[in-house]
This record gives sequence, C-alpha cells and structure tokens, in this order.
Amino acid sequence: MMRLLKFFGWTFVATFSSLLLGLSGAFLYLGPSLPSAESLRTIQLQIPLRIYSSDAKLIAEFGEMRRTPIRYADIPPDFIHALLAAEDDNFASHYGVDLASLMRAATQLLSSGHIQTGGSTITMQVAKNFFLTSERSFSRKANEILLALQIERELSKEEILELYVNKIYLGNRAYGIEAAAQVYYGKPIRELSLAQLAMIAGLPKAPSRFNPLANPARSKERRDWILGRMHKLGHIDEASYQQALAEPAEASYHVATPELNAPYIAEMARAELVGRYGSDAYTEGFRVTTTVPSDLQETASMAVRQGLLDYDRRHGYRGPEARLPGTNRDAWLEELNKRRIINNLEPAVVTQVGSSAIHVLTRSGNEEKVSWESMSWARPFISADSQGPKPQQPGQVVKIGDLIRVQRQEDGSLAFSQIPAAQSALVSLDPRDGAIRALVGGFSFEQSHYNRAAQAKRQPGSSFKPFIYSAALDRGFTAASLINDAPIVFVDPYLDTVWRPKNDTNTFLGPIRMREALYKSRNLVSIRLLQSTGIDYTLDYIGRFGFDKRDLPRNLSLALGTANLTPLEIAGGWSTFANGGYRIQPYLIERIEDRDGKLLYQANPPRVPGEQPAPGAFVNTSAATEDSIPDITSGDLPENAQPTPASQPPAAPEPIAAERIVDARTTYIMTSMLQDVIKHGTARRALEMGRSDLAGKTGTTNESKDSWFSGYNADYVTTVWAGFDQPESLGSHEYGSTVALPIWMGFMSAALKDKPPHLQAEPEGLLTLRINPSSGRIASPGTPGAFFELFKNEAPPPMASEEESSQGSLAKDSAPPIDLF
Repeated sequence: MMRLLKFFGWTFVATFSSLLLGLSGAFLYLGPSLPSAESLRTIQLQIPLRIYSSDAKLIAEFGEMRRTPIRYADIPPDFIHALLAAEDDNFASHYGVDLASLMRAATQLLSSGHIQTGGSTITMQVAKNFFLTSERSFSRKANEILLALQIERELSKEEILELYVNKIYLGNRAYGIEAAAQVYYGKPIRELSLAQLAMIAGLPKAPSRFNPLANPARSKERRDWILGRMHKLGHIDEASYQQALAEPAEASYHVATPELNAPYIAEMARAELVGRYGSDAYTEGFRVTTTVPSDLQETASMAVRQGLLDYDRRHGYRGPEARLPGTNRDAWLEELNKRRIINNLEPAVVTQVGSSAIHVLTRSGNEEKVSWESMSWARPFISADSQGPKPQQPGQVVKIGDLIRVQRQEDGSLAFSQIPAAQSALVSLDPRDGAIRALVGGFSFEQSHYNRAAQAKRQPGSSFKPFIYSAALDRGFTAASLINDAPIVFVDPYLDTVWRPKNDTNTFLGPIRMREALYKSRNLVSIRLLQSTGIDYTLDYIGRFGFDKRDLPRNLSLALGTANLTPLEIAGGWSTFANGGYRIQPYLIERIEDRDGKLLYQANPPRVPGEQPAPGAFVNTSAATEDSIPDITSGDLPENAQPTPASQPPAAPEPIAAERIVDARTTYIMTSMLQDVIKHGTARRALEMGRSDLAGKTGTTNESKDSWFSGYNADYVTTVWAGFDQPESLGSHEYGSTVALPIWMGFMSAALKDKPPHLQAEPEGLLTLRINPSSGRIASPGTPGAFFELFKNEAPPPMASEEESSQGSLAKDSAPPIDLF
C-alpha cells in the first residue's frame, strides 16, 4: 500500500511538474509574441457611421456591423447573471482559466479523438475575440490561456465583461448586446424583460443555431435552460422564474428605421466621409450632423413626389407593369414579393374587375378594393402630346392578372396609380451661407440612386437669363433700357450654317424694356444683350457666381441657357441675387463627432456679413478658410476635419465674410425685375401663394425637354428641375411654369408658412424715377402711361423730349430706342 501511495504521489508530482514545466516553457516561447492586455483598455470597437438631420433625426446608418457600445454600469444585473449562468458561472472566482472546464474538454478530446468544446472562460473568449483567430489548434489554445491569465492580471472583472458584451457576434449583423436588443426586440437592453435577456444571453454559444428568428423553438429551449440555471444558482426566485418561463418568445426583426427619409442626403454625406477617412468611415463611429432640417426635407420630398404624379397623370396611363398568366394566387404573391415599393407606390395584382371598382391582391396577401374614382384619370398614353379616350369603366383600364401600382390613402383605402416615367430634382439653400436645407435627387432612391440634384448636368434654359441681365446692368444698361425684340440671323461662312434664334411663341414685340423682356422671357433680347456686353466680359462675370467656365458655351447661345449645369450649381449661383451680391458655396455637413462625442469638424463657411446663423444652426467652433469649405460633390472635407486632441478643444473663430461679387444695387434691381416674373410674367401662378417677397424665373429648353424654376426670398433659394433621364419632350404644352413651378410652390409654401416677408433691404445709391414708356427716359410731368423705375444714382437716364412726353407710348418715329442691331 505504501509503495502504491508513493507511486501515485510521485506520479502526481511528476505530472504536476511536467505541466508546470510545459506551461513555463510555453510562456517563455510564446510570451514575447503575445499582445499587451493593457491595450484592451484603449481598443476601438467597430461602430457604424450615422447621419443625422440638423434637428438630430437619424437619416441613415452605414457599416456592416450594427453595434452600440454599452458601459458596464448600464448592463442590467439580470443579464449579467443570465450570461454567466450560460457561459461561465465560475467567472467571479477563477483567474482567467477554469481547470475543471479544461479537464472536461481534454477528456472529450481523448474519448472522441477531436476537439468538441474548448473549455473557454469569458476571459479566454475575450482573448480570442480581440487577439486570436477561430482556428482550433493546440498552439492557439495555449496562446488563449496565456492571454487570459495576462488579461486577468491587468483588467478588472467589470472591464472584461464590458469588453465581452460589446464585442460578441449575436446574429443578424448585431455585434454586442445593445445592438442585439435593438435587432430582436426594437428596444434598448435596459428595457427588456427577464425572458428576453435570457434569450440574448443564449446567443453567444451559437448565434445561428439559437437565433430566435431562424430557430424560434431551439432558441426558446436555450432560453428556458438559462432561466433554470439562474434559478438553480439563486439569481432569481421561483415567481420570477415561472413568470419568465411562461412569457412567449416573440422576437422579430427590427432594423434601425431612419427617422427621416432622405436617402440622397445620406449618400452625399457618406461619400464625403469616405473621401476623408476612407474605409474607417464605416467603423469609427462617426456621428455626422447635416444642415438639413427634417421638416423642410419632408416637405421637399412630398412636393417632388406630388408634382411628378400630377404631371404623369396629365399624360395618361401607360399600362400595367406586367400581365401575369392564370389565376394562381401563390404565383402572384411570389411575383409581388419580387417588386419593390417605390416611394409608397405598392405593387398589386388585379383579381376582380367590377363596374364601379376593382379588387387587388397586395404583398401582404390581402385583397382590397380600389375605387373607380381613383382610376378615372387613366386615359391611355399614346405620346407626350396625345392620349386615348377617357375611360368610362374599370374594364377599359385594367384586366385580371395586371400587375399595377396602388397608393395607400390617409383613410387606409387604396388609389390607382403608376410610377412616373419623368424625374425631378429639388435643392434649397440658405443664401446667407450656402447651407443645404433640402435636397431631393429623384422620385425614388429605391428606383434609382442617381442624384439629379448634384449630378445631372442639364441646360437651364431661360432660368439662366438673370445672369446675362445682371452682367448687362453692371455694364451700363438699366431696367428701362429699350432693346429691339426683332428677328436676327447669324451666318457662319466657314461652316455654311445659319442660326435663326426665335422666341418661344415665334412672335416679336419690337422695342421693349429690359424689365419687360425678362418677365416675358424674350430670347432675342437676351441674345442682343449678350452680344452688346461681350462674350468674354460676360463669361468672366458669370464665373464669379461659382460656375466652371468650362461648362459655359463661348457663343451667343449662352444667352438662351445652353450651359450644362446641375440644379445645385444653379441654386448656388442664384443665391447671390437673394443675399445682396455675395458669393456662397453650398455645403451639407455641419459637424462631425467621434464615437465619444468629441468634435472633429465644425463648418465655418463664408457668410454674408452681418447675417447670423439661421435658427437651429450650430455655432461655429473651428476656423476655416474659403479653400477649406467642403466640396460636396468631390467627397472632400477640409483639412481641419482632422481629430482635435481632447486637451485642446477647438476655439470659436471669427466668422468668415463672404466675398462680394455683385453690386448690391444690381441684385436689388434684379430682384425687382424677377418679382415681375411672378407678378406679370411666366410664373404668375405663384401669386396663389399670397406673398409679396418672391422672385424667380422659369426655364424651358428646346422641345420642352427640361423644365426649370428657380426662385427665392431672403430666407431660401430653391431650384427645381423636371425632365426625363434620357432627354425627350415633356409635351408641347409643358413648360417651366407647368411642371417645375408647381413643385417649387409646394415646397416654398410650406417652408415660408408663418414667416414674414423677407427680401434684400434697399441699398444706398438708388434712385426711383418716373419713366416715359416710349423711350426709357425720365418722364416730364403729365406724361401719360409713365411709371416708376429703379436706377443707380450715378447713371440716371436723360429727360424725354417734348414729343415723346406728349405721345407717352412707344413712338416708332420719335427718338429711336436703344436698338443694338
């Protein structure tokens, strides 16, 4: 017996010594290559990029990993108990390695011949998740053990648990317990019930096998087992245990739903961040605040949507998207689920056609009624200029099996609709500093990611004429100057070509005042003005507004708006008229914060002198120069967007004054002339808004391929474009006033609601004089038809002759008007 005891004793000593020597050798061999456990305190977990409106509503989230880190103090105690019961109930007492668990794993290896479980503690899992791969090998396990021992020496149990619960993958792209709570229950983890906490605690072992969405029965078994362990270990009482067991497993998929639907804004912001930070933009937890208020953006989206639907219905019904054969309900549902909802237009299949309504099958599997009243507009589309006869009953519009689009009304009913073929873009800026207040790049981002507001270069037509007129005013012309609206022919002897520009109505009005020519949009007057001021002078002048001269044609067609420009560029240029003559540069990003809320970048754009930031805008807290303002189309942010050390918070700089590029008197006269476009000209429809502070200009290109309206007061400059992506006619009776202007009105009516009239204040150096309409000269007392006009005080017109004063109308035989050609 003594020999046997000695044998076992020496065997134990030898085994223990061998293990000790083995571990010591492993430590000496592997130790130098092990990472520092202290680095876990400063490790940066991957957090997605989040984009917000100026009023802090979530617009979008970018990044493969859904993660919201949580501090140990914010973890519910019940979750900690559930997690330890499931993963490591000896966590509080071991030093990183649980020998019993390792022995159990070794026994399984010896009996089965391969590794079944790793015997890992939570500390060992932290070591593996942060520093090692998932490879199953003895060397990796040795590293894991040594790292766990090192971590336990340098970090507290609370720090280890915090690292673990924020790092672990829990299925459905959820990393960390806070993200998992949001994904499976749509609530923060502090609001979950005991049963729900146990469900999430069961996921780390096998996120796919115990996933409550993919395997609800198996996940419930795991949940109940964890609850039983918690009860057995004394963490919950009998009543809580039974109540949690009885709670149904009702997990469902919750994706982070944006609070504001602004996908074009989100994509622009994402591109800017990637341009600055590269792929780190998706993982460093940047919080980006844009200049866009949620109410204005929602208004812009609705205005574009409604404007395109109205235009589309004027031109008839183009037929179903598809005709599905047979009457197989399951096949129809399968096809419906392949179709996206496009800007709230749902796909549906016609199942019944009655005399006063139709019934449709929706993607939810329900059959619903669509009234005839919502279908009566659907004349057959033939071309942009013709439609078939008005239908008298539903059977003349649809047939059973037609795949159509329906629109959900406020009362829950469905209305007949179709996806518009035309597109539109809207951009609205604050003219004081260029902040983008609303931007819509098309009917639906789901339909097309192409951002027409910032990327589509189209001819602006007559909406470009104000730049020509402004150049003329600064070249010596006045709003009362008479220009001959008469035919003109240009011959190129080298190319043997002839250009005969004409007015839209193919009529000519003869001598006409500049003011009247602008609000009547006379093409021949614009051409004569450009030829008089000179191409080179005008190109240089227009270049001051921020346009790239390479996009401007160096010929007289420039007067007709043949430059290729985006709506964003047009709005930026028009801002100078609204702000009294200053150049601004559109920008989108107001501020960038890191994962800890530390300010990395704050916009400080050039601002109109004396103007304060608009209500709701952030106070500038970092310096910038004109060259450092973000280029929102290139993806670049200024250099001062680099992280600022926490010990050196950014100081508030002096505001940067915007550069004056146009005489304030010129912009004041231009605004007065553009107000007449609304009072007397092509935009008279805007009088319905009942405001006295609106100025703007329509634009329609050849064959009505592009429809434009740009307009403003001193609060907002808004440009709207409408047309087809592949240019074709909108219809011979469609103009800037019929397509773009209603969209502009829909937005501006809401944006300016309850706001007092606000236009540029009258600058010094202006004269208001009574003018003889026949000559554009100062009228003598008693001149019939005389009117008041604005002039710069250094260049008043001369007095009219007695003969002109007595006639008081355009005298064809009196002193000749300013006839340029």
